[in-house]
Amino acid sequence: MILRTERLVLRPPQAHDLEALHHIFSNTQAMRFWSHPAHETLEETQKTLDGMLWSHRETGLEFVVERDGVVIGKAGLWRLAELGYILHPDHWRQGLAREALRAIIDATWDKYPAQLEITADIDPRNSASAHLLAHLGFKLTHSARATIQINGEWFDSDYYTLLRPDPDGP
Repeated sequence: MILRTERLVLRPPQAHDLEALHHIFSNTQAMRFWSHPAHETLEETQKTLDGMLWSHRETGLEFVVERDGVVIGKAGLWRLAELGYILHPDHWRQGLAREALRAIIDATWDKYPAQLEITADIDPRNSASAHLLAHLGFKLTHSARATIQINGEWFDSDYYTLLRPDPDGP
């Protein structure tokens, strides 16, 4: 499945995406709130790409995000139905993440009619992601302290849920 928006193409990950994804996953600014430090080697990014390939086989909704033919990030469902996304900082604050996630959310409801919710977890310091999720209709359900350790430091998590829209609703 390929999703197209006004400015983006969301397509399944491919083996040849390694270097383009490494450009994103090695960026310390992009990885500031990610679940592990910025990648130092292509081997680290290969593991992430392998996970994306597996995830796409499982959900059909794990995508590489392209703008004008250039890979600028990834977005999709890591597992049914946990949303994840990252864009290179050169593409922040342009509404691109919102555009990509809206397409993925709609595709999720279409592909999985029995799926009642989509979840996301973020670092509470990531106010941009919190704002984006709220804009998309996600609700903060709970928070937890010291959920992930990166380079010896513990970080907290905020957990969000988006419920399937009621077809008979307003």
